[in-house]
Amino acid sequence: MAKGKASVYFCQNCGFESSKWMGQCPGCKEWNSFVEEVVDRKGNVSASVKKALEEAKTVPLSAVSSANEERTSTDMKELDRVLGGGIVKGSLVLVGGDPGIGKSTLLLQVCKNLSNKNLSVLYISGEESLQQIKIRAERIGTFQDSLELLCETNLDVIKEVISRKKPSVVIVDSIQTMFSDNVGSAPGSVSQVREATSVFMQIAKGLDISIFIVGHVTKEGVVAGPRVLEHMVDTVLYFEGDRHESYRILRGVKNRFGSTNEIGVFEMRNIGLVEVENPSEFMLSGKPVGASGSVVACSMEGTRPILLEIQALVCHTNFGNPRRTATGTDYNRVNLLMAVLEKRLGMRLSECDAYVNIAGGIRMNEPAIDLGIVLAIISSKLDKPINEKTICFGEVGLSGEVRGVSMAEQRVLEAKKLGFERCILPQVCKTGFVHEIKGIELVGVSNVKEALDAIQ
Repeated sequence: MAKGKASVYFCQNCGFESSKWMGQCPGCKEWNSFVEEVVDRKGNVSASVKKALEEAKTVPLSAVSSANEERTSTDMKELDRVLGGGIVKGSLVLVGGDPGIGKSTLLLQVCKNLSNKNLSVLYISGEESLQQIKIRAERIGTFQDSLELLCETNLDVIKEVISRKKPSVVIVDSIQTMFSDNVGSAPGSVSQVREATSVFMQIAKGLDISIFIVGHVTKEGVVAGPRVLEHMVDTVLYFEGDRHESYRILRGVKNRFGSTNEIGVFEMRNIGLVEVENPSEFMLSGKPVGASGSVVACSMEGTRPILLEIQALVCHTNFGNPRRTATGTDYNRVNLLMAVLEKRLGMRLSECDAYVNIAGGIRMNEPAIDLGIVLAIISSKLDKPINEKTICFGEVGLSGEVRGVSMAEQRVLEAKKLGFERCILPQVCKTGFVHEIKGIELVGVSNVKEALDAIQ
């Protein structure tokens, strides 16, 4: 091996570095995740270290300004909500999602809105040609000349162009295609992805430029490359949903400038991504009338209440072991709730197949939908429809008790706004309202037995 170069092993999951191959990573305990890469160890860093020591100085906490960070609106309310109010100057945002889900389309729409404000935007593409970007842009709308395109993958060239142009916002599509000559491994490897992210982070913080980077995802649904990539950036956004469906959900997984519980809902159309301002109405469209095993529940995503339809189908099994399926929610949670019903209500569910689905393809794991799952299973088992003007929410414990959930008043107000006339909720939440809510009947329940009586 050439002088100054060394063979190093990296964990593809967490980025742990080792001089030899190991079966299990000491950092994340993942098996068979080490890959061999050649890194360049040459170079005298003493001069740069001396310069850094000369310029380094400490600052007392009292001398640091606590002024609010400057934000720029994207003119997309759903995206601004997830970002925490808009784009923060000098921030580094990672956008991940399945291929074809709409990452590039969303960011190109952001470029369109920002260019219409006469903000300078630089779109760097390592995957598409200028003609391909132009074709997609014509479908979205009209762009101003303040948007400039660059098809390049060399980090040194990109860094020089950004330093010369000094745009307000930079879009990098995608981080896995970028490479540096100082790293000997191939583009997309652990070392290259980490080096590229480090370079863009230095540019964002040093020049006060907001940078969006697109990241490919693995088959498990996480951003490809080491997990340290997510720790380096300021914000991590994930696009969720089936690319064959029309809806898309943008979820904030990490955000140093806002809440990580917010979501944005979009619909994919031929003109691009269109915001869905009322997701509850969108999720409930097509709900069957008079069908058993269907109930509307309310879940909170950040500060936004979302109403969704929970469906259950319970039928006698023809096999020794009953089949259980859960779509859109936790499979083990469904099994747990069915065990509660069998123990506390005496329902013979061990002899039945059970299929639970959250309509619309959305995925929710909040404990507040437990009561909705329970009532849907009971409705299907007894073949008794639940009134379509009834909504429910609440967490169910192992003793069959219905426990309180947060922000109950906002959930009830959202249900009332959409025309629901009856709400089944935890008794503790009913007695804890600050304001009296008229126009909707509130039915407080303390356990699953009372919930069963409430729908009969």
